[in-house]
Amino acid sequence: MADLAQTSSQATPSVEIELPKLSATEFKVFNSMAETMQYFHNHFRQTWKLLYAACSSGKRPANMSIREFIATGLQFCQFLGMHHSIEETRIFPMLATKMPAFRKELALLTQHKQIHKGLDQFEAYLEKCKTGETDLNLGELKNLMDLFGGVLWAHLDDEVKQLSAENMRKYWTEAEMRRMPM
Repeated sequence: MADLAQTSSQATPSVEIELPKLSATEFKVFNSMAETMQYFHNHFRQTWKLLYAACSSGKRPANMSIREFIATGLQFCQFLGMHHSIEETRIFPMLATKMPAFRKELALLTQHKQIHKGLDQFEAYLEKCKTGETDLNLGELKNLMDLFGGVLWAHLDDEVKQLSAENMRKYWTEAEMRRMPM
């Protein structure tokens, strides 16, 4: 990955330049990270919707026990935490060499911090439910989800937009894109 960042002397663009239309093959190369990220993000969206619908209606899905519901929520927390850890240690530092949106002080990492502030409370509550320390209250769980839901959904969209073919081609060559870790 370090080689990837060092192989191009292409500077961060400061002026929008109209680029030529991409061929289907070029689009696929430049959009590959967005597609991969969208795949993971869709899983998070699907799980969120299941949990949030249950909390909003006050009823778990008919085919899901309390244990399974709590396990689904905890798995959501673990997978999202792991996903963000990989991004922050492997993907974002490489992208940040050319793309300002992936630098520590800017939006995407700030969103991670905001998400985890609420996610940590959500996870702690579910852990207490799992151990029997507290009874599961779907209204209370919904309130915890509301703490970070808005920033989570915005983040899922923002990241994919940053990784889109039209944006990636402003910063990376086709050869560099083919060497990306995703």
